[in-house]
Amino acid sequence: MTATASLGAQAASSFVAYRAGDRDQLRTLVALLTPLLWHTARAQRAPQQIAEDAIQTAWLRLVDASDAIADPKGVVSWLVITVKRETWRLMRLAAREAVPETGVPEAVDELTPEEISVRTDQQQVLWRHVSELSERCRALLRVIAFAATPDYAGVAASLGMPIGSIGPTRGRCLAKLRAALVTDPSWEA
Repeated sequence: MTATASLGAQAASSFVAYRAGDRDQLRTLVALLTPLLWHTARAQRAPQQIAEDAIQTAWLRLVDASDAIADPKGVVSWLVITVKRETWRLMRLAAREAVPETGVPEAVDELTPEEISVRTDQQQVLWRHVSELSERCRALLRVIAFAATPDYAGVAASLGMPIGSIGPTRGRCLAKLRAALVTDPSWEA
């Protein structure tokens, strides 16, 4: 497989080999797609534990349903959709089970004190500006930033946007982020 093969092509190749009996290819598939699935779950505003559980469940469901997936090229989309749905399900369950005494729901994306202390000042400035972008921009940048070779068809399917608008939208989102950072006196370029 060439280094320039898309994420979708690499995943499809590993999935085909896995279904043909090469069980080590599942490990390759997990290593290849877990970063994308992680950011898919976190894009749903899932806390770490729910994201981990949703991703683990998606992998288990893939093993159970591997023969039912007709087109191996669809394995990325299948996993992304499964992670989204499982994340939503787990978040609904968590919301029912945990009602804070104050009556105000806890923010699911708050950082722990340990996470805050680890971040550098520059990271805090960057992530503050990223958090001010639209939800669409944050989701797109999350998915594209953590895929070695983004599979635009998979990205389009997971975000529900036309393939042709991914590049221009990414450019506009990055331009907004760049403009916000340049005007922030605490940002050191």
